[in-house]
Amino acid sequence: IASLVMYLFAEFDDAANLLAANPDATTISIDEPSEIPKNQHGRLQEPGREEDDELLGTDDSDKTELLAGQKKSAPFWTFEYYQTFFDVDTYQVLDRIKGSVFPVPGKNFVRLYIRSNPDLYGPFWICATLVFTIAVSGNLSNFFIHLGKPTYHYVPEFRKVSIAATTIYAYAWLVPLALWGFLMWRNSKVMNIVSYSFLEIVCVYGYSLFIYIPTAILWIIPQKVVRWVLVMFSLCLSGSVLVMTFWPAVRDDNRRIALATVGTIVLLHALLSVGCLAYFFDAPELDFPAPVIPVHNGTTVITKSR
Repeated sequence: IASLVMYLFAEFDDAANLLAANPDATTISIDEPSEIPKNQHGRLQEPGREEDDELLGTDDSDKTELLAGQKKSAPFWTFEYYQTFFDVDTYQVLDRIKGSVFPVPGKNFVRLYIRSNPDLYGPFWICATLVFTIAVSGNLSNFFIHLGKPTYHYVPEFRKVSIAATTIYAYAWLVPLALWGFLMWRNSKVMNIVSYSFLEIVCVYGYSLFIYIPTAILWIIPQKVVRWVLVMFSLCLSGSVLVMTFWPAVRDDNRRIALATVGTIVLLHALLSVGCLAYFFDAPELDFPAPVIPVHNGTTVITKSR
């Protein structure tokens, strides 16, 4: 220890002698980190691209996405890998639901709510709730339409649950998968295209369906005008979330391809809305068999009813 202390004092004396010989020398302290210019980037920022970076989620959001990817380092066949997709709290889910119900023009839903921690918890339970809501509301709607008819006997249609589940989950998974593949393909041809991850696209589609849960409950009202007003209102809200999310990602592509992509997204969303309303709630009324009323003289009277 004594020799080490003597060595350190010798080094200090040498440094002091050098500084005395050259007073103008520059010293560097290892305790203070060197300053890095804040605006130092690999490429120059164009004057009109700051808004695009805000919408598309570059720079800081890319760092956040990289850190999120580092957290999901467990093998995909383990339970811990899928557990990370459900690592959200109630406040995050509620905040994303509010963002899907009250979309803000000019704000990207992925960058604002999803990119920091994409999840499958919200989309899964939103789809499950929507399945049972549509099936139950469809049965109640059929009951109220035929209520009071003497020939009608209410029989719950449990097959509507399986049909609604197949439709909703197929839409919430297959359409994002196709869109993700398309964006990846266009990204290989156009450098300005920003490809969202598959999990982010599933989140957007899952949360955009939340507005249809209260809408399906209100579809019980046996008035076609009210139902179609509700479906158009819900379609505008949920469709605007999809448009404001995916339009900034494809607008630098060929104009026709960008418009066709957004038009296809809106068209498939509209087909889901109108299809659910038409099949589960606006089914045509069936003619029930007329009851046979026996009389005492041996003849029967057939009453015609609808």
